[in-house]
Amino acid sequence: MADLVVTALGPVRLVELNRPEQLNAMSEELHTGLMSVWDEAVADPEARVIVLTGRGRAFSAGGNLGTMTRVQRDRAFRERQVDEARGIITGLLRCPLPVIAAVNGPAVGLGCSLALLSDLVLIADDAYIADPHVQVGLVAGDGGAFVLPLLVGLTRAKELLFLGDRVSAEDAVRLGIANRAVPGDKLMDEAMDLARRLAALPVQALRETKRAVNRHLEQALDTVMEPALLAERDTMHSAEHIAAVERITAARGRR
Repeated sequence: MADLVVTALGPVRLVELNRPEQLNAMSEELHTGLMSVWDEAVADPEARVIVLTGRGRAFSAGGNLGTMTRVQRDRAFRERQVDEARGIITGLLRCPLPVIAAVNGPAVGLGCSLALLSDLVLIADDAYIADPHVQVGLVAGDGGAFVLPLLVGLTRAKELLFLGDRVSAEDAVRLGIANRAVPGDKLMDEAMDLARRLAALPVQALRETKRAVNRHLEQALDTVMEPALLAERDTMHSAEHIAAVERITAARGRR
């Protein structure tokens, strides 16, 4: 799969979003691949840890305008996108292998959710995280409303989701969104070192500890994530979202 590359590095599986010219924004292929990659890693008997990152200068810019436009007009495609988003979130959450996000650049929208739902987050010191769903007329359904309150508290989560402001690497660590900030040229070395440390731990103890801690997130799946995801689906063809996408498309066309 060209848009999602998985490389075996001993016990570590390096999962790379591979659309660097598009800042690793979601294509149909990448979105579908992210739904199944977690189970595929688990099925590999030699895999112990996953490192998730983006190629190029971004982790992921989230959705792309072409997909947004099609989602507005095509109900079947819209339902499929929502089903895949649900699979991406639950697959990452329930993956028994520990997942390290190496946030090498902007992590926006679904890219933000991928980072926040990872078990450990290393972020390049010049990178940032943002969830701008509301700014483009969408409910923050594919992760933000679900996980951010558990990380930063309700009041701060509302601020970040309502305003969509960028969170710097320093602030991400301060708020508990990331474990530590790392110089960009050292990011992958540190992520791989951390992955090897995890891979050397007793497998059952590590996996069951992750499962136990993630029960806090599991409790919010039905009560928060599912209603939020369905609400996002309903805003995908709203007049406000359509107008927002048209404004962004027009602005890019004038550049």
